Amino acid sequence: MSSASCRDLAAAPLQPRVHDLWEAARDGDEYAASAVVLQALDDGIDPESVLLDLIAPVQGKVGEEWAANRMTVAQEHAATAINDRAIAALAGHPAAYVAPAGGRGRVTVACIDGEWHALPARLVAEVLKLRGWRVDFLGAQVPTDHLIAHLHQTGPEAVALSSSVPTRLPAAHATITACQAVGIPVLVGGAAFGPHGRYARLLGADAWAPDARAAADLLEQGLLTRNEQAHQPIDDLPHLADQEYTMVARTRVQLVRTVMSGLAERFPAMREYTDTQRGHTADDIAHIVNFLATALYTDDIDLFTGFLTWTAAILTARGVPARSLTPALDILGEELKDFPRAAHFLRRAAGHLGSDTTPRTAVAAPGEAA
Repeated sequence: MSSASCRDLAAAPLQPRVHDLWEAARDGDEYAASAVVLQALDDGIDPESVLLDLIAPVQGKVGEEWAANRMTVAQEHAATAINDRAIAALAGHPAAYVAPAGGRGRVTVACIDGEWHALPARLVAEVLKLRGWRVDFLGAQVPTDHLIAHLHQTGPEAVALSSSVPTRLPAAHATITACQAVGIPVLVGGAAFGPHGRYARLLGADAWAPDARAAADLLEQGLLTRNEQAHQPIDDLPHLADQEYTMVARTRVQLVRTVMSGLAERFPAMREYTDTQRGHTADDIAHIVNFLATALYTDDIDLFTGFLTWTAAILTARGVPARSLTPALDILGEELKDFPRAAHFLRRAAGHLGSDTTPRTAVAAPGEAA
């Protein structure tokens, strides 16, 4: 029987518990959530399965429910906090206790600077602890200079970096480079690094893992070793020579203002927007600009069109036509007409969304759904 089949069989008894934990997280009941986790451990289910086949799927459902507009941002944050508390309850259970082991070594686990989604990284940290590693979990949004100072002080065998948001990829590149410059191999994971870790390879990470189990397996296999000579140069992306990423990134605030002004001129009804509506619209445009900049950094149009497809689905779930994104892309295209790659990305993105750009009402402007 394959290892995947074994995991499926092990996870089967957890399905009813996934339902119970989801209900507890959805209802904001941290005591019920902890009870589900502790009972699973008392019933003999191994802690790693509880982490990855019980808590992790529930957290995934939290994100899905928010995207489908069945959870508010506040409810999503509350449910995430409850799942975090469930992890803490597991960590304190006797079944999850692992005596300090000298053979495994030390690993630092951290989120990229600007990355606030810490729960995936914590799952990695807890799995590594269960397997006998000494783990320094630094949490969310770790500035690169502080991370490097910590690596100098502790000298771990490896650093595991997590990021869920692709717009943090330039920061991830700098962090990977800095870690490798002091001889520490870098394992990365999280949705930011793309399907099958495509951006992990582009940015020179030593390894990529799709999930916490795979990350722990890679470290156990000893595939990541310290190398004082290993160093990924930060200027290894030749397409950045055109400075388009730098210019878009430096002028993002002005670009957002210009698009907001252009939308107001094209859609007079926007003048009647509330401050909240205008704020949501500006946030949406800022996300578009940030993802455009990141796509220019990676020279990957799929990153940009993928974000817009996701955004269109979010808007649709909130009752806003996906075509509402196209006018903002048109205005950005006019502003960036002298930037060949950016202009090409914007034209392709507008075509990807469809040709029906005629606004019917003011709610067709970006941001109304947020």
